[in-house]
Amino acid sequence: MDPTTDTGPTGDPRSARASLEALRAEISKAVVGQDPAVTGLVVALLCRGHVLLEGVPGVAKTLLVRALAASLELETKRVQFTPDLMPSDVTGSLVYDTRTTEFSFQPGPVFTNLLLADEINRTPPKTQSSLLEAMEERQVTVDGTPRPLPEPFLVAATQNPVEYEGTYPLPEAQLDRFLLKLTVPLPSRQDEIDVLTRHAEGFNPRDLRAAGVRPVAGAADLEAARAAVAKTSISPEITAYVVDICRATRESPSLTLGVSPRGATALLSTARAWAWLTGRDYVIPDDVKALSLPTLRHRIQLRPEAEMEGVTPDSVINAILAHVPVPR
Repeated sequence: MDPTTDTGPTGDPRSARASLEALRAEISKAVVGQDPAVTGLVVALLCRGHVLLEGVPGVAKTLLVRALAASLELETKRVQFTPDLMPSDVTGSLVYDTRTTEFSFQPGPVFTNLLLADEINRTPPKTQSSLLEAMEERQVTVDGTPRPLPEPFLVAATQNPVEYEGTYPLPEAQLDRFLLKLTVPLPSRQDEIDVLTRHAEGFNPRDLRAAGVRPVAGAADLEAARAAVAKTSISPEITAYVVDICRATRESPSLTLGVSPRGATALLSTARAWAWLTGRDYVIPDDVKALSLPTLRHRIQLRPEAEMEGVTPDSVINAILAHVPVPR
């Protein structure tokens, strides 16, 4: 599959928006009832960001990423993170060629468009950190030589929120590299009935082509969309609103760590992308509110006593949104 294939008709902003909106319908052929996660992945693509997917096993996290890649005709690779995984297993390494008596670089799975880092918290920090340069600089340096990653490039990492034995929690520095943290919940009763009905009718999650999933957008559409998002206007009042929200997290008595300026920049970017996806060329406060939870929940740290009282990152952010004055 050629990840640079242009499946869009013109690559203009209006056509690009229509193509990206069609993603929901296309992905719904494979994944049922996870619209917020689908939207989050699209927002991350528009913002050139990365996503941390959190959910119990069996809620279609892997299938979601594969369906998105198939709908955009992007190359995707999966790495199962395990305790014995080495950094070179992710980034690649130099291999000695006996025929030429020289070392040649063998690219690792990180050289793709969508990298699924499955159960990223099951590997030690040494291997977790192998993704830091790739996520921030979009390149991999091996033996002093930087090697650029393909464009677009997105890391979609997964982790199990209820199992802690044999895991290595991601450090704050790495969590901050993720643009969004998306929760993938268990489906509703009706959605679960739909899932079982599809399987009973012969749906095979390993064969998305047979399920009818086809590319509905190409590289030109994605580039046109990104250019249009960059032109979406942001008023000084909206910028101040984002700053006030992030500064409030630093003053919250429930937190030991608030949102950094990088987090404030991320919230502004995701709100901008969401505004464009909904058909506007300007950002309103509701856009900021809509993206506050997925953009900020992993950038704050609860005090132990607050955690013992049942406080969650989402409840803290919701309380802040309720108290910070909304610009008019």
